[in-house]
Amino acid sequence: MARNNDPFSQNIDWLTLLLYLGCVTMGWLNVYAAVYSPEDHTSLFDMNTNAGKQMMWIGTTVILIICILVINHTFFDTFAFVFYGFMILMLVLVLFAGTNINGSRSWFKFGSFTIQPAEFTKVATALALAKYLDVPGINLAKRKDLMFIGGIIVLPCILILASNETGSTLVFASFVIMLYREGLPSWIPAVGITAAALFVLALVFPKLYIFIGIGALLGLIVVLMPRYNRTLTNVLAMGLVGIVMIGYVTGVDFFVNNVLQKHQRNRIKVLVDPKIDPLGVGWNVTQAKIAIGSGRLQGKGFLEGTQTKFDFVPEQSTDFIFCTIGEEHGFVGALVVIALFIGLVSRIVILAEKQRTKFARVYGYCVAGIIFFHVMVNVGMTIGLMPVIGIPLPFFSYGGSSLWSFSILLFIFLKLDSRRTALTRR
Repeated sequence: MARNNDPFSQNIDWLTLLLYLGCVTMGWLNVYAAVYSPEDHTSLFDMNTNAGKQMMWIGTTVILIICILVINHTFFDTFAFVFYGFMILMLVLVLFAGTNINGSRSWFKFGSFTIQPAEFTKVATALALAKYLDVPGINLAKRKDLMFIGGIIVLPCILILASNETGSTLVFASFVIMLYREGLPSWIPAVGITAAALFVLALVFPKLYIFIGIGALLGLIVVLMPRYNRTLTNVLAMGLVGIVMIGYVTGVDFFVNNVLQKHQRNRIKVLVDPKIDPLGVGWNVTQAKIAIGSGRLQGKGFLEGTQTKFDFVPEQSTDFIFCTIGEEHGFVGALVVIALFIGLVSRIVILAEKQRTKFARVYGYCVAGIIFFHVMVNVGMTIGLMPVIGIPLPFFSYGGSSLWSFSILLFIFLKLDSRRTALTRR
């Protein structure tokens, strides 16, 4: 019986742990490669470099992991709303006492180190959602429950957006994956996907073409309706949907030009037309593509990346760490990293489906969704398929807040899963 309670026994899912260690190790080596200078010959352990500081963050992360594994699993369920409330308080405080870095007042600075509360708020929000959805009788088809859940997600989004941290705000959209698994009405994500598609189309194509497309699509839907559903009410409803869609498309230009800030508009313009200003607002994406493309199949070799050595790609050890992977390890190395993440997310989903409690299952899907969203957007923005919104690549990008938050996020789930494993073996 004692062995079942041992946090370091076979109760931990070792495959997930190995995938995690693979990501962290490769991340550390690539942070070193991103800041390596052949003139200085700095070592992996030089505390004056990002690589040395990342090593320190890895060491402190091990302590955090040990603490999570020795804590009773009920701790996270019991104090879920307390964690959430505390992080909301931190988001409020950072607006007044935070340090402005790169135009975002979302950091607490302690000497030479900084902590970003928004990173940890994702963990707290995942726990709060799991706690609320675990209550008997909660149903996502009920308007009251859906509004309460929406409030849990939207509140931190508003505060993070107020600190001018758009990228971290968008990550909260990843919770839709979990909500859909738990019974979210399918029309809600369908509306979201349609709105996103129309937004992009409105930036790329003339409005008239889009209006014709909307009319043709809705007309086709009406024609294909079963005859008993083709009532006047349904036809008028489709017409109303068309009017709303046309109004939405018409308002895209106003939103982009009058609501978004200048740097946000520039990121959208670069996404639509990467050649618009290759020496200005398009510099990051242009150089990222050059770095990744120059790696070809097998890469230039570890520490041999010329784009890295001559600092062509800004923020290469943080948001653009994937450029280092692509340049020095080529298509093969990039494929290995993506395979690692696919394996990790897939394993988390598999484990989530095996959970005996709804709390653990919901939390597991939150973990999978957050990691998936980060990887998709981070890799996408380095190859020009996503706007540059400044979110890290999990376990790879340099930074203590990022490494701590993703590790805490993952190992809370592994702790919850270890309880399931222990009960199964009894």
